[in-house]
Amino acid sequence: MIRHLVLFKLHDGVRRDDPRVVAGEAAFRALGGQIEELRFWELGWNVSERPVAYDFAINSAVEDAGALKRYLEHPAHQAGVALWREFATWVVADYEF
Repeated sequence: MIRHLVLFKLHDGVRRDDPRVVAGEAAFRALGGQIEELRFWELGWNVSERPVAYDFAINSAVEDAGALKRYLEHPAHQAGVALWREFATWVVADYEF
C-alpha cells in the first residue's frame, strides 16, 4: 500500500470561505467516492494555530504505484488540482506502508 499525503497552504489573503476554496474543497471531498483506486480517503482543515501548520490536509491510500498513477491522472483529480492551483500551494509525501 502507498500512503499519499498532501498539505495545502492557502495564499496570503485567501480565506476558507472564499468561493474558490469552497469549490475546491467540495471537488476534493467528492473524490473519495469517484476514484476506485482509493482505498482510504480523508481530508480536513487544520485546527492548530501553530505558525508552521498548513491549512488543509488530505490523507489517502492506494494499493501500489500503478494505482497512485491512475489516481493522479484521473480527470476528477486533475479538475480539483486545477481549482486549488488558483489559491494554494502544497507539499506531497508518498510512502509505502
